Amino acid sequence: MLRRALLRGALLILAVAVVFVIWDRYGPRESAPDMAPAVEQVDHILIEKSARRMSATADGKVVFEAEIALGFKPGGDKQMEGDGKTPEGHFKINRRNPQSAFHLSLGLDYPHPEDIARAKAQGIDPGGDIFIHGQPNGLSVLTLPGDWTAGCIAVSNAEMETLWRLAPIGTPVEIRP
Repeated sequence: MLRRALLRGALLILAVAVVFVIWDRYGPRESAPDMAPAVEQVDHILIEKSARRMSATADGKVVFEAEIALGFKPGGDKQMEGDGKTPEGHFKINRRNPQSAFHLSLGLDYPHPEDIARAKAQGIDPGGDIFIHGQPNGLSVLTLPGDWTAGCIAVSNAEMETLWRLAPIGTPVEIRP
């Protein structure tokens, strides 16, 4: 009798957890935060891969800092789709996705024409869809440890909401080794 009650209790807890994860991942999302006034927006984002740090500046003054997670094999520059590397170089934010599979996302203009030409010469796909984003939807109460993305730059959801407000399309992004 006790065993049956424990099994029912465990099944109930499991069912509630499954419903929570499904709701968190696929349920209605809050609207994205509004952009900050132009005078508060950043004009440069610096990502330092080896330090796992991002900083954003306005008129040369740091106004935002965050610890970051990178691709699952972050050493070196991105060469091809699936290599787990985060690209290095100078990019710009070229799109904003409030309906991302991750909590908000800011797209980078990778690959550049030279990346495409290099990859084509080697007969490989340079990859793409590199974003700065929050945590995976469905895990909104967690911040995943370590480097876990496919090549993107990840921050906590709260940090992503701040960056979302501060970084308009066209913001330069420098990614250093």
